[in-house]
Amino acid sequence: MKNLKITLFVLLILTSITIYSQQKPSFPKIKIYGKVIEKVSKQPLEYATISFTDETSPKSLGGGVTNPKGEFDIDITPGTYDIKIEFISFKPIIIKGKKLQEKTNLGQIALEEDATQLNEVVVRAEKSSVEIKLDKKVYNVGQDMMVKGGTVSDVLDNVPSVSVDTEGNVSLRGSDNIRILIDGRPSYAVNIAEALRQLPADAIDKVEVITNPSARYDAEGGSGIINIILKKGKNQGFNGTVIASTGIPETYGISANVNYKTEKLNYFTTAGYNYRTNEGGGKTNSQYFNDDGSTKNFLDEDRNTERTRDGFNGRAGIEWTVAPNTYWTNAINYQKDNGNNTDLINYKNYDASHNFTGSTYRLGTGESGGENVEFTSNLIKNFNDKGHKLTVDGSISRNTDDSQSIITGSNNYNNTLNNQVQKQAQIQTDYVLPLGEGSQFEAGYKGNFGDLNNEYYVLDDQGVRIENLSNTLEYKEYINALYTQYGFKKNKFSYLFGLRWEDTNIEVNLLDTNDFNTKKYNNFFPSAFVSYEISDQSNITTSYSKRLTRPRGRFMNPAVNYSSNVNIFQGNPDLDPSLTDKFDFGFIKRWDKITFNTSAYFENTKDVFSFVRSPTGDEVNGIPVILSRPINLGREQKYGFEFTLNYSPFKIWKVNSNFNLYNVKTTGENSYTDTQGNLVVQNLDNQANNWSARVSSKLTLPYKIDWQLNANYNGAQKTAQGRSLDQFGMNTAFSKDLMKDKATIALNVSDIFNTRKMRSYTELENQTSYGEMQFRKRQINLSFTYRFNKAKGEKDKNAQPKNDGGGDGGGEFPG
Repeated sequence: MKNLKITLFVLLILTSITIYSQQKPSFPKIKIYGKVIEKVSKQPLEYATISFTDETSPKSLGGGVTNPKGEFDIDITPGTYDIKIEFISFKPIIIKGKKLQEKTNLGQIALEEDATQLNEVVVRAEKSSVEIKLDKKVYNVGQDMMVKGGTVSDVLDNVPSVSVDTEGNVSLRGSDNIRILIDGRPSYAVNIAEALRQLPADAIDKVEVITNPSARYDAEGGSGIINIILKKGKNQGFNGTVIASTGIPETYGISANVNYKTEKLNYFTTAGYNYRTNEGGGKTNSQYFNDDGSTKNFLDEDRNTERTRDGFNGRAGIEWTVAPNTYWTNAINYQKDNGNNTDLINYKNYDASHNFTGSTYRLGTGESGGENVEFTSNLIKNFNDKGHKLTVDGSISRNTDDSQSIITGSNNYNNTLNNQVQKQAQIQTDYVLPLGEGSQFEAGYKGNFGDLNNEYYVLDDQGVRIENLSNTLEYKEYINALYTQYGFKKNKFSYLFGLRWEDTNIEVNLLDTNDFNTKKYNNFFPSAFVSYEISDQSNITTSYSKRLTRPRGRFMNPAVNYSSNVNIFQGNPDLDPSLTDKFDFGFIKRWDKITFNTSAYFENTKDVFSFVRSPTGDEVNGIPVILSRPINLGREQKYGFEFTLNYSPFKIWKVNSNFNLYNVKTTGENSYTDTQGNLVVQNLDNQANNWSARVSSKLTLPYKIDWQLNANYNGAQKTAQGRSLDQFGMNTAFSKDLMKDKATIALNVSDIFNTRKMRSYTELENQTSYGEMQFRKRQINLSFTYRFNKAKGEKDKNAQPKNDGGGDGGGEFPG
């Protein structure tokens, strides 16, 4: 079995790399360019198709698609052509017998909607599931069969440069110092990993990965930003999609995405219900030592977990074309979920000679529930069709999360309760002013205001609150930001320079102990991007930005995670933010069938967050209790190299691959007072190499069956207190279109070999341990999708210029 896994993985890697040598040489050509817009709204049409054919033959001799601004730039051999400009559900325009001998501007081409096509289902060629751009990667969820019936966590785990560990924690290029946005707005969930598991994949349109954001984006996210964009229907008339799914372990759900659009109004809604069962488990085997270094005893922990969740997710809104150049969208998002958790730990004790001396157990059963309501509003005013616009965004939300668990065991009984209420408000305005050909000015303001109240109690078997394990956290956050940036193009160089200022006022109050902490700071965050156009198909770019990571969620919450009574976790409300200087040098090259993108990067972070483990002085049945908590470590320096390759050798086969290699060096120390009152200083200096690789292959088999195979590998890495081991996982999926392509049935299997486990060794002064944790075992899902009045893979038409970045809209990189 091990050889089979390695063979499959190596074959996929070799397939994606060796094709680089298969490219054919190109010959001198001329440039044909222009812009495609929608006739009524005058807005640009992205993904409109331009094709060039010989006037004596229908065979296409060249072509391309428009970018987000509706612009196209195509190289062809000089000659006389018939030119066809088309977009789904629009009337095509054909220019007959156009003589092209030199660089030519076809000007602005306006397409008109074709009412006769709006109710037809036409299968069009799918665009790549991964689009590589100079400043970001865009992952189109609808093209990925792996995530059918899954959650946002499943989506992110298939995105290049992004990984999700077995506990649901998200990292980018190996770092978890990231910012996660939903429609450009930050998610403030205390447990963001759990929040992402509640949002179904069917509600997601695409994911943007921005490794080095400009000044228009929030400064938060030391290693970058992940922007999750929800579906928004834009097609004329009544249309939509319904998806039903079921799986093993017991999982089922149904969702619908429907919209109805008239000339002035667009009504859109997404609703879904899902029930999920996650079965997991793990173990921790520990050896304890006396002060003289001799073995004291051994403890083995075996854990089995089962988590069930059922939830409803809904979104409804109206998009109003107030005037031909003014658009106002209002939407309400609603989420509600409930769940049950069972966590059984069996303890086996051994003496110094590893002779069995007895066993105990600990059973945790709990219930949880949450509700989130959010109202969003977006107003866009276009002053002309050249990009001069004003955007205003606002949102308010309220989130509640309640949980209760009862912990029973051989020697103990506890009851824990956690009640959380969070309120959030955001306002932002962005102004974009083009100043001439290839240059533009941007400026904006953003305010984030949040209030979180978290009550956490641990009760003993008499119902009495255990004070040292209980507390009430009040967290208030007020962030105001201003930014400006200017971009321009000169010859083959493009420049973008920006400056952002953020003023932060945070209150972290522990009400039960009257411990009040206020943190006030303001910072400037410069950014600079320079791009050189080697040719129409290749570019070099270099960039710099200053980033910030604020501690949030479980990092700040002093409530003790009491799932294990000998290995516990506690947040640190005294954490300071970390600041990162990011440098990135990138190269991108496009051919007819391949896109290659590579980058070298360097990150220098001060006051980086790091987890440390130390004894508390308490013991349970003779076993010392170890506390894990985050601290501000001195410095982290990270050097890395990454490349992404998209290749389509044939119309029926697409291959995407991503490789990341990096070195991390941390310097710092941690001090604490041991049980004898002695000051202990832990040297946490560490340097480690790590690499990860991801390959995805999508192939159309006979009878039009689509087959997708993904493989992911994360290498082993040395840590300050031990080392983490490598991790391998492989997923597969099959899909088949039915009912004249109006429906699709898909079967996917995640973690085929059941190998997605987090494994690590930890070495402390008086203890060494080996641990494994698997949050979710192998999952099998079957889904059925039905589309009405909508084509498979159909790209939504831009009835208005998209502002997918939500509160972080602004303009695009110039040029």
